[in-house]
Amino acid sequence: MPRILNVQIPDKKRVEIGLTFIKGIGKSRSNKICSILNLDKNLKIGELTRVQLSNLISFIQKTYKTGNKLDNERINNIKTQIKISSYKGFRHFKGLPLNGQRTCSNSKTVRRLRKSY
Repeated sequence: MPRILNVQIPDKKRVEIGLTFIKGIGKSRSNKICSILNLDKNLKIGELTRVQLSNLISFIQKTYKTGNKLDNERINNIKTQIKISSYKGFRHFKGLPLNGQRTCSNSKTVRRLRKSY
């Protein structure tokens, strides 16, 4: 099982599907990566050579944000919204829905569980 960007990918998966195990890479992005690096989409992950794996890892690191970087960016965006006191930041802080959903009939459980007595 090769380890690509801190994710174990099974040997028997095709390259096209195996890349989707990495957070931040979907099927269309994996197709694009395979076409740029001239990898056969139907080739199994276990059949890749060390050179192909190293090229794949370096290309993904240079081009895309994946894994922890993606999570950290999302958290920083939420913290920024809270810091500048935007409407969405206020809703994040209070733990309420922020995209215009109704709160009268939905999200009652979340509001009840977040109460501190």
